[in-house]
Order: sequence, then C-alpha cells, then structure tokens
Amino acid sequence: MITADSLPDDVATLKALVLAGQAAQLAAEAKARNLEAEVRARTLLIEQMKFTIAKLKHEQYGPSSERSSVLEQLELELADLEEDASEAEAEARLAAERARAQRIAVQPFERRHPARRPLPEHLPRERIVHPAPVSCPCCGGDRLRKIGEDVTETLELVPRQWKVIQHVREKFSCRACETISQPPAPFHAIARGRAGPRLLAHIVVATDCICRSIDRA
Repeated sequence: MITADSLPDDVATLKALVLAGQAAQLAAEAKARNLEAEVRARTLLIEQMKFTIAKLKHEQYGPSSERSSVLEQLELELADLEEDASEAEAEARLAAERARAQRIAVQPFERRHPARRPLPEHLPRERIVHPAPVSCPCCGGDRLRKIGEDVTETLELVPRQWKVIQHVREKFSCRACETISQPPAPFHAIARGRAGPRLLAHIVVATDCICRSIDRA
C-alpha cells in the first residue's frame, strides 16, 4: 500500500514512479484484453460448431420454415461474433503495443534519499578528529598512509551561541595490503540526526518549560 511517507520527494523520481504505474496499468489492460479476445474466439468456435450441426440437421431432415428461421438467426449471430472477435483482437494488439512502448520508455525506479542541505556556513566550526587506527585491521601492519577523511556535521548549541561540530574520521590505507581503515562513526542520539546532545537537551528542557507555563495559564 502506497502512503505519503513512502513516496519520494524528488519531482523527477515521482514522475518516474507515475510512469511506471501507468506502464503496469497498460500491461494489465493488455493482458485483460488478450483474455477477452481468447474468450470471444472460443465462443465464436462454439457457435460455429453449433451452426454446422444445425445446418447438417437441416440438410438431413429437409427444409422447413422454422428451421430456416433458426438458421438465419444463427447466421446473423455468427456474423456479429466474428466482427466482435476481430475488434477484440485489434484492441488487444493495440493495448499490447502501448504497454510495450511504455515499458521501454520508463526507466527502472530507484528510491533515492532526498539531498540534505548543508548547515549554515556562517556558523563557527569546531573540528574533533577521532583517533585514527595505528595498525591495519586486516594484516596488522603499521605502515598506514592517510588517503582521505569523512566529515559528519552536527548542529550544537552553546549557551547564547550556535556552532557546528565537525566529527572527522580520517581514512588510512595499509601500504602492505591496501586495506582501508578508519575510526567508527560517532554516536548520534537520533539516527541520521544532526542535532548534538546538548542541543537536544536544551530543546527538551525548553519544551518542558513551555508546557508547564501553558498548564499554569
């Protein structure tokens, strides 16, 4: 079941999702029309057999006004069935072509996480470099060279002052076996959150004070 939370925020991804849904709908309609055409074809075959049997009986027992009337009615019904079967086959072919063209045009849907806006550049930054590994976790060698670093930013609140703390995890590569290692990611009170523990504590305390003030009012 599709909910508002499960839908992507990116417009291009939403368009791709809509097109994919249309393609699935067209494919289902094509399948339904094919089944309908098959049913009509079988019905037509049954009516043809009935018509043949009735004609043979008519030839065997001789003409009569009642039999002639029945044959004329069967011939009219047979003509209508043949016309319906032809239309059903044409509709099924057209629906199949539309569904096939739609499937070719639609790219496979991949859910992407929305891009996160960077924290304000004007806020001061405090770099906290986490201890780097002193030996390779794979082979135990100590010939490590720095090849890069990952920086995770959290928004923190200092009394009367905002600042951004950068948690730096330097990457090192082993010269012996080329294994890449770095310190584990720092703990976050909220998964994928960007608020530091002091900021969260400030929010909780401020919210509690506001609620108490409202209760007293």
